[in-house]
Amino acid sequence: MAGKEEKEGKLQKGIAEFYDESSGLWENIWGDHMHHGFYDPDSTVSLSDHRLAQIRMIQESLRFASVSEERSKWPKSIVDVGCGIGGSSRYLAKKFGATSVGITLSPVQAQRANALAAAQGLDDKVSFEVADALKQPFPDGKFDLVWSMESGEHMPDKAKLSTWCNRQFVGELARVAAPGATIIIVTWCHRELGPDEQSLHPWEQDLLKKICDAYYLPAWCSASDYVKLLQSLSLQDIKSEDWSRFVAPFWPAVIRSALTWNGLTSLLRSGLKAIKGALAMPLMIKGYKKNLIKFAIITCRKPE
Repeated sequence: MAGKEEKEGKLQKGIAEFYDESSGLWENIWGDHMHHGFYDPDSTVSLSDHRLAQIRMIQESLRFASVSEERSKWPKSIVDVGCGIGGSSRYLAKKFGATSVGITLSPVQAQRANALAAAQGLDDKVSFEVADALKQPFPDGKFDLVWSMESGEHMPDKAKLSTWCNRQFVGELARVAAPGATIIIVTWCHRELGPDEQSLHPWEQDLLKKICDAYYLPAWCSASDYVKLLQSLSLQDIKSEDWSRFVAPFWPAVIRSALTWNGLTSLLRSGLKAIKGALAMPLMIKGYKKNLIKFAIITCRKPE
């Protein structure tokens, strides 16, 4: 157990330092949403369109999860698990007139997210703190909407549904959800295994390991692994969908932005972890093109 805890502590430290270094770079080029955009398939878009696509990702996620547009049914309290610099939290708080709290392992992200909330006059609605998604500092049943936008990738041992860590992550999402609350998980996954497959091919495992090393990710899982885990927790209205075709322009655009003068100079100032992450971006494109990496949304509802 001590070795496992040491390994998880090292992973969390790496995640925090990676985002401490890279968040300013990302914000400088892409703004305050640190996640994929949602695009029409085969679209050609500009940088401004990419920022709109990131907003659209939030909107499409809410639509897929059937979050009501009826004002009386809007969520009043939201938790953003793995909040980055708070883009989703601020958007959701403004859209629904809700209170929102975001958690991140990165002190730099939490400080910047709070500063942006204050600058936008939202500090009475939105707050951010450093906290562990596996041990959320909130009481049971607190939130009407539980939001995890591209943070599940960093949670340990998702490939083994019986492991404590994976159950703890999804279990914590369910624990802090109020009765009737919606849970939205948007995350990178690996492809589904075929009926005769016990594991991914060696070359696939090798590619994912290189990406894991660059972005401080533990083992990957499939969308169906998430669904099975949510089913084991007796959550309702569980559904998932592969959105890979809707995010296809994203990583090529990130690479193009990194190769601009602003991108290159910002990257060189950011630190070695950010540079290592930038060098791994072509691996993400390869994973998508080889149908190994999937971009998935999984949503459910906590029973009343």
